[in-house]
Amino acid sequence: MLRSLVGSEMCIRDRDYENYVSLVPTSAHTGEGIPDLLGLITVLSQRTLVDRIEYQDEVQATVLEVKVIEGLGTTIDIILVNGEMHANDEIVVCGMNGPIHTKIRALMTPQPMKEIRVKGQYMHHKSIKAAMGIKIAAPGLEQAVAGTELMVVTEEDDVEELKLKALEQFEQLLEDDHREEHGVYVQASTLGSLEALLTFLRDDCKIPYSAVNIGPVHKKDVMKASTMLSKAKEHAVILAFDVKITPEARDYADEVGVRIFDAEIIYHLFDQFIEYREELKAAAKEEAQAEAVFPCVLKIYEQHVFNTRNPILVGCKVEAGQAKLGCPLVVPSAGMIGIGRIVSMEKDHKEVDTAVAGDDIACKIEQSQNDQEYYYGRHFNHTDKLYSKISRGSIDLVKEHFREEMTSADWALMKRMKPIFNIL
Repeated sequence: MLRSLVGSEMCIRDRDYENYVSLVPTSAHTGEGIPDLLGLITVLSQRTLVDRIEYQDEVQATVLEVKVIEGLGTTIDIILVNGEMHANDEIVVCGMNGPIHTKIRALMTPQPMKEIRVKGQYMHHKSIKAAMGIKIAAPGLEQAVAGTELMVVTEEDDVEELKLKALEQFEQLLEDDHREEHGVYVQASTLGSLEALLTFLRDDCKIPYSAVNIGPVHKKDVMKASTMLSKAKEHAVILAFDVKITPEARDYADEVGVRIFDAEIIYHLFDQFIEYREELKAAAKEEAQAEAVFPCVLKIYEQHVFNTRNPILVGCKVEAGQAKLGCPLVVPSAGMIGIGRIVSMEKDHKEVDTAVAGDDIACKIEQSQNDQEYYYGRHFNHTDKLYSKISRGSIDLVKEHFREEMTSADWALMKRMKPIFNIL
């Protein structure tokens, strides 16, 4: 048997990159090994992608982060991939309320061997050539959208065309053919994180979403999400991924009943939403318990009639379906008279909530004070079978909240009982 062997070597000792796989030990806790990994990627890129890695004069830059820096105001961190940028250059970037056209006030980079996101003194530059991570200070960047393209205005460019391009880019990224009429409201910090979250919700979780946005959660976002309250309460939810939530938005959400779940990890958002949805299902199920009627047919044992008047106490057999506490009973063969609801059941001298086909039970049936009283022996007897009183509404509630508790035999019984109660 032939086997192909793959050689491997530690990155610091590997000299034959074509025949050996370089191993780079890294730590997610300390960050150790990350510089080695970046260095290896650089070396391999320079050796194998020489023809594809070419410097171009046309500026190519992407907004990575929007941050407020004390003394500088709102700044953007960008990655300059190609071209050269200068202080006082005019730039166009995507904004939450439309394209932003502004002039660079300062081009800055961190001190040597410092990370751009770490707070500290910055070095100011008159011009910077690619490739480089840059912090830009300029007026009007408060609504800039991370993850979008930054464009530099040149003498040949029409500012309005660049603004239109930025707007189209933003709208195209926000447009999503997978939105549904009923779904949650999704908010993320950047376009990249938004796309990752939407893909996770759509492909892995099967959670529908009706609208999306980027940036902090404001009152207007809660207002949009609140439209689901009248359509599907479980979707009146905002999933906020790695974004801030304004106090005004939280207060308004509490006022109207919109739930906001926020987390910095996608899976935590999913867990919070699923837990909330299960809570809603349990509450709705409990609320529907009194009105949802399961199909059942009871046969009274003549020798086990203990009380003939309200409350009626008889021994009976569950011939079909499921008898449950609270179930309303009628006697179709005696003019469809209603004899009350099951208030307690005993099986083998133990109280039970449910009795299924084949069970022998002692059954206590109470009639409400406002109903006409019917007596065993006068209005009905052991030859009459007792049926649960179903309706179109009760059937719908069973389908919606208790489907998993029904068996195929129960559904067949429900179908046979429909003509008895004139249900279409």
